[in-house]
Amino acid sequence: MSSPAPPVTELDKSDVLSGLFDTWDSLDRLLTGLSEQQWRTPTPLPGWCVHNVIAHIIGTESALHGISTPDADVDVSALAHVRNDVGVANECWVRRLSAESGADLQQRFRKLTADRRKSLTDMSVDDWNATTLTPVGPDSYGRFMRIRVFDCWMHEQDIRDALDKPAADAELAGPAARLTLDEMVTSMGFVVGKLGKAPDGSRVAIELTGPLARTIRVAVDGRAKLVDDFGGQQPTAAIRVDGVLFTRLAGGRADTAGGVELGGDREVASRIVEHLNYTI
Repeated sequence: MSSPAPPVTELDKSDVLSGLFDTWDSLDRLLTGLSEQQWRTPTPLPGWCVHNVIAHIIGTESALHGISTPDADVDVSALAHVRNDVGVANECWVRRLSAESGADLQQRFRKLTADRRKSLTDMSVDDWNATTLTPVGPDSYGRFMRIRVFDCWMHEQDIRDALDKPAADAELAGPAARLTLDEMVTSMGFVVGKLGKAPDGSRVAIELTGPLARTIRVAVDGRAKLVDDFGGQQPTAAIRVDGVLFTRLAGGRADTAGGVELGGDREVASRIVEHLNYTI
């Protein structure tokens, strides 16, 4: 007998869209005035410069807007940094737009995101909550848009890293960062139990510090799952890390545990940190 389908995630439309539009606006400000040399600066993503990252965002939003993926001029699946079908589609857009100047690419980004803002704003709540295929399987269109917040915000940080323009505390206080962490938290049961192999009975607390401060709690009881608290018990393993560094580790953008404090069962905590990267 098949397992019942997981419940559809219903998210407040105005809240998610405020985060998505916020990170689009932040990206636009970040790109304004860049030299062509800066547009071609390598980012933490293998094979991609700033220009490529924006081309990728344009490609994804174009697909969501009903625009077909262009054909590539080479077999992009053979490129070293392309690992799956999603990567193939991404690279088709990257290559198609590669000859555009940075200024022209920014104008394309502005036009497309303006079109997307209108269509998303006009979308009915029923359509927002309707089940669709998302990068994490069938779920609501609203969940898909929170994943878009996560993707765009992470790429904004990729560009900031490349240009050495870290986000200010006030910028990290916006809805995009909060929604990005909300989305990332949903995978922490998988990270702690499946990837980090925390044993049954574990209570793992991941304390994020800095502007993105929050505590993520995962209990392992047969399977690992997120919990609001440990019922008055202390965590068996604790991880303390700056919130931005957490997003870089979990997104595969950093491979160092420097700046991470471990407590309790340090072997379990260390193993979880080593396997924080869950993204494809």
